[in-house]
Amino acid sequence: MAGNVVEKVDNRVKINTVLISVSDKSGLDVLVPGLVAANPDVRILSTGGTYYAIGEILGEASDKHLTQVSDYTGQPETQGGLVKTLDFKIYLGILTETYNDAHQADLKRTDAVAIDMVVVNLYPFREATQKDDATVETCRANIDIGGPCMVRAAAKNYLRVAAVVDPIDYPRVVEILKENDARLTLASRFDLARKAFDHTAEYDAAIADYLSEIQTREMRDCYTRVDEDA
Repeated sequence: MAGNVVEKVDNRVKINTVLISVSDKSGLDVLVPGLVAANPDVRILSTGGTYYAIGEILGEASDKHLTQVSDYTGQPETQGGLVKTLDFKIYLGILTETYNDAHQADLKRTDAVAIDMVVVNLYPFREATQKDDATVETCRANIDIGGPCMVRAAAKNYLRVAAVVDPIDYPRVVEILKENDARLTLASRFDLARKAFDHTAEYDAAIADYLSEIQTREMRDCYTRVDEDA
């Protein structure tokens, strides 16, 4: 069997823990206060520049609501931020199923928490390819790895998790949460999952289309090759 087959889920899931890691930080000034207003005990996990942007929005309330992902996982970000969220505790928190006893035991064993909402948008790959000074290497550097992984994990587990990939959706999500005691329905989570998979599919297609147009010589000319015979 390829994976767990789930039969029992909660229709309404309260958003207690949110992971936010975004390249496009527009709309955070709507989303973050809205999350806190809907659930005064909400916990936000975040990374890098997003963490500092949220900290500025929350001000003194940061101590109550905001945690660095590295502090949560116990693993510091790599130098330059190449690896931030690719961690067992993060993906266990996203993928865990409410009525799976083994998953709940894993949460307890690792001192992890279930993550109820993932707010992610991806490195601007298409924009990077359109810059006047774009090279194969500058575009390669803008291929997001952790972001699509988190989006796909959250969208796969729409049974419990809301995957939010577009700042346009922030006001609607906040409104729903405020009107429903910080809860989202299964139907809402499913709608967000469909959009999330569209988002990652378009992102991967943009990368594939770009690379298909690049000649091997153009790629090789970007680099000083240590072993020229290789």
